[in-house]
Amino acid sequence: MAAQGTPSSPPARLFGTDGIRGPAGTAPLDRASLLRLGRALGKLLAEEASPPSVLLAGDTRSSTPEICRWLSQGLEQSGCQTVYGGVLPTPAVSRLAKTGAFTAGIAVSASHNPFPDNGVKLLDGSGFKWSRKAELELERRFANEPEASREDAARETTREAIELEPLGELRQQYLSEITALFPRRVLAGVSVVLDTAHGAASGLATDFFVALGAEVVALGNRPDGFNINLACGSTHPESAIASTLDHGADLGFTFDGDADRVLAIDEVGGLHDGDAMLYALAIDLAREGKLDPPRLVATSMSNLGLQAALERQGIGLVRCDVGDRAVVETLLSEGLILGGEQAGHIVHLGLSSTGDGLLSAALLAQAVNSSGKALSELTADFRRFPQILRSIQVPRKPAFGSLPRVMTEVRRVEQALGATGRLVLRYSGTEPLARVMIEGPNQKQIENLAEGLAATIAREIQPLETGS
Repeated sequence: MAAQGTPSSPPARLFGTDGIRGPAGTAPLDRASLLRLGRALGKLLAEEASPPSVLLAGDTRSSTPEICRWLSQGLEQSGCQTVYGGVLPTPAVSRLAKTGAFTAGIAVSASHNPFPDNGVKLLDGSGFKWSRKAELELERRFANEPEASREDAARETTREAIELEPLGELRQQYLSEITALFPRRVLAGVSVVLDTAHGAASGLATDFFVALGAEVVALGNRPDGFNINLACGSTHPESAIASTLDHGADLGFTFDGDADRVLAIDEVGGLHDGDAMLYALAIDLAREGKLDPPRLVATSMSNLGLQAALERQGIGLVRCDVGDRAVVETLLSEGLILGGEQAGHIVHLGLSSTGDGLLSAALLAQAVNSSGKALSELTADFRRFPQILRSIQVPRKPAFGSLPRVMTEVRRVEQALGATGRLVLRYSGTEPLARVMIEGPNQKQIENLAEGLAATIAREIQPLETGS
C-alpha cells in the first residue's frame, strides 16, 4: 500500500484571483477535495487559536449548503468549531468574522458566475481576504493531507443526511451593523431600484435601504437555488435599467450573486461601473474633507479617463493588480481609505475590510442625496477613454514572455498606441481565459489592435500534445 499523504507531484493550484472557483461537484469542489481542504485548513488554524472557530455561509446556489457541510465536516475532524450562517453575502461573512471573534470566515459563492459554478473564499479573523502567501501555505498542506481513514469516512457517510441549521440572527446582526454606519434615515426621499440577482443580498437589500429611509423597488429577490445571476444582476443590468426609468427612480443598483460588488444606474438610465462610482465617491469625500491624503486606489483595468478626471480635481490615483484583495493591500500599504475595481468592487477601508456592494450602494446614494445633484451630474466630468476588452479561451496559461510571437505583437500594439493609450495583458484568475484590454483615443484603432493580439494568443496557446 502506498504511503498516505506523500504527493507525487507539486501542490495543485487551488486559488485564483478570488478564492477557489469552478463547477460544483467536480474537483476541487467535490466531496473528497472539500473534506480534505477542511481538514488541512483546520490544522492550519489550530496554530492560531485553540480551538479555532470558523463561520461558514454562502450564496443561494443549491450546491452551497452541501459544500458548507463538507467543509464543516473536514474542519471539525481537525478540531475546529464551526458556525453556519446560512445565506449571507461575502461582505457579511467578512464583517461577522471580525465582530464575532472567529478565527476565520468562509464564504461559499461563485460571485457573478452562472449557477453551475460555486467557490470558496477565505477571510481571516480581521475580515480581510487571505493573503496569497497564506493561500500558498494552505495549498501545500492540502497536497500533503492524507485521505480520510475508514473510520472517518464512515462518520462522514453517517453525517451526510444531517442538515446544517443556519444561525439566523447573524443576518440581522450584519444588517444592524451596516445600518449603524449611517445617520438615521439618511436616504429619506430617495427612490431606488435594487436588483439583487436572486443572490445572497435578496433578503437584505430592501430592509437595509428602507431602514435608511429610501423608497425601494425590488428586483431579482426570489432565489430558487438555480436562478442566481440568471438574466439579472450586475452581469445583466437591462431589467434594472428599464425599471429605474419606468419608476422614475433617483437611482438603481444591480448586484452580483454574493453582493460584494455593485453597478449603479442614474436617473436617465445611464449605467455606471466601478470607475464612475469611485469618481463620484472620491469627489464627495473630498468635498467633506474626508479624503486625506487626496488619493485613491484602482486596478490596472480601470479606465484612463478615471485618472484624468481625478487629476482635474487634484486627486491622485495609485494603480494595483486586479482583485479586491490587491486593492485592500494597496490601501493599507499607502495609508488610503478608498479604492476599487471597474467591475464594481468598492472598498471604503474606514468602514469595511472588503468590497461590500450594499455598503457601496448606500454610500453613493448618500453622496447623491447630500450633494443635491443627480448621479449623472456628479459624474459629468468623468469622460471614459475608448476601451476594448477581449477574452480568449485558453487550454493553459504559459507566461506571455515565453511566447515570442505574442511579445512581437505586444510591442507592435504598444508602438501604435504611443503615449496616448494603454495595453493590459493578463490571465483571468478564475476562468481559463486570457484578457486583452486596450485603451486609446481612437475606437477603430484599438479594436483592430485588440483583434490582432487576441488572434495571435489563440494561435500560440494550443493544447499540449500528449504522448501515446
